[in-house]
Amino acid sequence: MNIAVNAQGPALEVVSPVDGKVYARRSYSTGAAIEAALARAEAASRDWARTPLEVRVALVARFGQEMIKRAPQLAETLAWQMGRPLWQADETPRLKLVGELASQAAGAALAEEGYPADPGIRRFVRRVPHGVTLAICAWNYPVAMMGYLVTAPLIAGNVVIFKHSPQTPLTAEIAAEAFAAAGLPEGVFQAVHMTHPDAEKVIGSGRLRAVNFIGSLAGGRRVHAAAAGTLTQVHLELGGKDPAYIRADADIERAIPLMVEGCYSNAGQSCCSVERIYVHKSIAKRFTEAFVAEAQNVTLDHPITGKQPYIGPVVRAVAAENIRNHVADALAKGAKQALATGRSAARDLGPAYVEPEVLIDVNHSMAVMRDETFGPVAAIQAVSGDEEAVKLMNDTEYGLTASVWTADSETGVALLDQVDAGTVYLNRCDHADLYLPWGGLRNSGTGRVNGREGILQSTETKSFHVRTRFV
Repeated sequence: MNIAVNAQGPALEVVSPVDGKVYARRSYSTGAAIEAALARAEAASRDWARTPLEVRVALVARFGQEMIKRAPQLAETLAWQMGRPLWQADETPRLKLVGELASQAAGAALAEEGYPADPGIRRFVRRVPHGVTLAICAWNYPVAMMGYLVTAPLIAGNVVIFKHSPQTPLTAEIAAEAFAAAGLPEGVFQAVHMTHPDAEKVIGSGRLRAVNFIGSLAGGRRVHAAAAGTLTQVHLELGGKDPAYIRADADIERAIPLMVEGCYSNAGQSCCSVERIYVHKSIAKRFTEAFVAEAQNVTLDHPITGKQPYIGPVVRAVAAENIRNHVADALAKGAKQALATGRSAARDLGPAYVEPEVLIDVNHSMAVMRDETFGPVAAIQAVSGDEEAVKLMNDTEYGLTASVWTADSETGVALLDQVDAGTVYLNRCDHADLYLPWGGLRNSGTGRVNGREGILQSTETKSFHVRTRFV
């Protein structure tokens, strides 16, 4: 059984941001169903850890293939559940690649490591899986993020109880079907529709060895608090308020399309979306005019029936209201709207639809420059030079990604070295590079995923001191 649901649990309704209607009805698991899932995971844990690595790798590869087969279904449910345009909604290739890279790294990462020996004494270290893990997934990339949360832990020998966001539970159900079709043994992966309080109870029960969470800072704090006192390992991938700095020597014509994509892709609902843009004052006017011209191409429409819109609605009407509040706060404090679309699509389509915005004359007294907006809003501030730019880039509680745009790569890297962020880019932004470790500093999280780092994070060190003979 790869999915633990119980019709007697509390109601779970998925309200689609597309039309504001209930898209799917499910039930949360009861306490008894959750207990049964934990028991199955515990029963499966030791055998799965002893399963040869090549078998685990093959099963995860088959899961990726099964998800590819289900790509149309996954894309359609993704679009309806969280609002991304259907033509952009296939995340299965990225999911598959995450698993492939973890598989390629696993052999070396899990290899026995020898240490200096003495006469009659052998020393070595093996990596062993944590055991029963809980993975909690966010809604904004509901398929791709499963790669980080599920494939590496399974390849490393852990069993996984999987809780998806209540906004995207159908994605978890399809994944459970794919794992079953791939032939995964019972209890190794289970999708469980848990309420947040029930998830906190499981985390605090002491029966988990690790929790892997992708979500908001507030959610991460709740997970961290729930695990306090249990010594359960907690790995958090949280939000950001990611900055970009455009130096005076930047190639504006090439930077602008990438910057607009970094601000508005997925309606600005990526953890690494660019939300703050600092531009050298000598080119601020030229940059802003070019940025606004490019942003005019960010079309908003119905994600299913619209003609390939760039963005659809944000995930919920309450999220749209938060975005509008950030804009209103900035305008009240002196900011100006630079992107005058003259359109009323947002009003016509529904309360979760938000027109793209470009704000200028902003400063750090405004929420749009301090708090995670998570929407299609770009805020541009002119700066006097490198020193002020770095100071402002670091003026945040977050530290996920940051970018510098310059023709001088040596200076650019030196500036990036001064910015507190888990991933930094030169002349690029908003890109979760699967070939590099991924994670944040400060309140953007703990731990790292991808490739070797994902395998290591999914295991613990076990040291062997072996006396082979008495001397």
